[in-house]
Amino acid sequence: MKHELPKLPYDYNALEPHYDEQTVRLHHDAHHKAYVDGLNNAETKLAEAREKGDFALIKHWERELAFHGSGHILHTLFWENMSPEGGGPANGQIAEEINKFFGSFDNFKKQFSAAAVAVEGSGWTLLCYNPIFKKLEILTAEKHQNLTQWGVIPLLVMDLWEHAYYLKYQNKRAAWVEAWWNLVNWEDVNKRVASCLS
Repeated sequence: MKHELPKLPYDYNALEPHYDEQTVRLHHDAHHKAYVDGLNNAETKLAEAREKGDFALIKHWERELAFHGSGHILHTLFWENMSPEGGGPANGQIAEEINKFFGSFDNFKKQFSAAAVAVEGSGWTLLCYNPIFKKLEILTAEKHQNLTQWGVIPLLVMDLWEHAYYLKYQNKRAAWVEAWWNLVNWEDVNKRVASCLS
């Protein structure tokens, strides 16, 4: 089965004024689509390599699989993690877990924001559940195919590649980070954490 670009769960302009329509359209229709296309191509090339028994380019296609597959997964989460009705402090089960592991929502927000602003070059900041440690972690992925802990389950992700914010925020990443908090879809995050803890 070929991977497909998922439809946005809202209109292109629904996240205004915090996330502008032009960027959302370009980010979803061009950048996210490129990851989907790259993932499909990598899987096709790997299938061809298996059929022919020719693994001369295995290193290349496995890297392409990791890069484009991770990009597709994280972008899908990114769109679902935002909502026109989002923002505000965490609520429900995720609020309890945040308080448990970070002391308060304010502590969590400050740490997550600081991590986001500090990402070197292109990358992501993620709130994850680690089922081995049985705790929440904030992680950064500067090469998104290389998460820093194996087995973590992303709950909330923020895209910090420049294409995610450059049209509106230009090089003011901290302003993008601050604006993004107005869009966080805590209902979606609660569904994700509930599936981890059930």
